Amino acid sequence: MNSEQLAALRTPEGVKALATAAELAGGDPLAAAAALRGSGVPADLAAAALTQAELRRRAVGKFGADADRMFFTRAGLEQATRSAVASRRAARLRAAGARTLADLGCGIGADAIAAARAGIEVYAVEADPGTAMVAAANAEVLGLAGITVVTGDATAADLSGVDAVFCDPARRREGRRVFDPAAYSPPWDFVAALPERVPRTVLKLAPGIDHGLVPPGAEAEWVSVRGEVVEAAFWCGPLAEVPRRSTLLGVAELTGSGEAKAPVGAVGPYLYDPDGAVVRAHLVAEFAAAVGGHLADPEIAYVYADTPAPTPYARCLKIEEVLPFSLKRLRALLRARGVGRLEILKRGSALEPERLRRDLRLAGPAAASLVLTRVAGAPTALVCEPV
Repeated sequence: MNSEQLAALRTPEGVKALATAAELAGGDPLAAAAALRGSGVPADLAAAALTQAELRRRAVGKFGADADRMFFTRAGLEQATRSAVASRRAARLRAAGARTLADLGCGIGADAIAAARAGIEVYAVEADPGTAMVAAANAEVLGLAGITVVTGDATAADLSGVDAVFCDPARRREGRRVFDPAAYSPPWDFVAALPERVPRTVLKLAPGIDHGLVPPGAEAEWVSVRGEVVEAAFWCGPLAEVPRRSTLLGVAELTGSGEAKAPVGAVGPYLYDPDGAVVRAHLVAEFAAAVGGHLADPEIAYVYADTPAPTPYARCLKIEEVLPFSLKRLRALLRARGVGRLEILKRGSALEPERLRRDLRLAGPAAASLVLTRVAGAPTALVCEPV
């Protein structure tokens, strides 16, 4: 996306091309391009409109109805915060007294939009000119006057006039994910020092971030949406409320120290598979205590209990069979049970589920869940059914 393309899309002709492209999105791209060009739309505008229509279609899951009015880049949409997550964060910032926010690395503006809607004035900085242009356009089309977007280096931003900072460092380079925090943009040494400059600082990071990087005294939160862990967030200074938090968005929150150890015992009749946010936040011990459960291996985050209990934090399975892993024995057992449909879960196993599925040569009308794990260090197979 460059300035000429964005400007063209915002003309009456561009708006009409976008509307037509939206009707064609999701179908054959070559046929869609031919149809647009056949209606008199210039080739360059047709390509830009079709790209935006496809990105808008993909963005609905993150932005809902706003997606139909917003503009996107591929990389910007990939890293953008879901609107529900951003709105929750903005509400928490506002409740904590934030009135002016520096959004460093604002991308296409997802978090800036949520903050402005929460009544926070936003100074947004984005290094990439094209992405900054898209963020400014999104603020305009959504009618948000409280957002100022500038193109610049986040490390040089003047933070003297804000009372809170949000930073979502770029974690992609040339289309590939960056896993080394030192290679983030802006780099980790700058990001980690932000709470020293502005105590009310929130850092959005990848879910796999090392717990060792949590700033002293900060709250580390992992957020999942419908079972998918979507981000980690470090709440610093006066924003920190607890050491660790796992948030199942719109469902429940579990908090704790992140340092407790769950008891270890034998495999019980019921198995709980905790939500990824609970596991990432190191709150498995707190969850186990809530259901009266324990681990069967101190390194594996499956929780076992004597009775099932309703909980938003995990799936519950009833264990029907427990056996040391053996392909031959497992195949015979599943054949005897007539299992033709098999869900395969695993933690602590190097086996590839789809290859195992082929090797099992399943046949029959019954369904089951297979859990591949370790018990006291030994490879183990659990044949289960969902509760």
